[in-house]
Amino acid sequence: MIRHIVMWDIAGNTPEEKRVNVDLVRRSFEGLNGLIPGLRHMEIGVDASRVDYACDVVLFSEFESQAALDAYAHHPEHLRVRDALAGIRIGRRQVDYPVPQGAPA
Repeated sequence: MIRHIVMWDIAGNTPEEKRVNVDLVRRSFEGLNGLIPGLRHMEIGVDASRVDYACDVVLFSEFESQAALDAYAHHPEHLRVRDALAGIRIGRRQVDYPVPQGAPA
């Protein structure tokens, strides 16, 4: 299994605009649940800390294999979401790592 974790900073000139954009990112990725082969789990979190160094949104996902994660990167539904959110996600951090067999979920 592969864990794929992505964190974004989200654009917004006002707190309200940022809140609307954060919600759009959350809903867009939640809409991928059940559409991507090999995607075992997907969770979207919105930062509640409000500290200045925190990212706004995190995507935590688990794929059955590296091949499934690679296929996700080119899946038409993922590409549709990526393109729809262009310019809204203004900073990005990512970590992908294999989960040792038998490790807790």
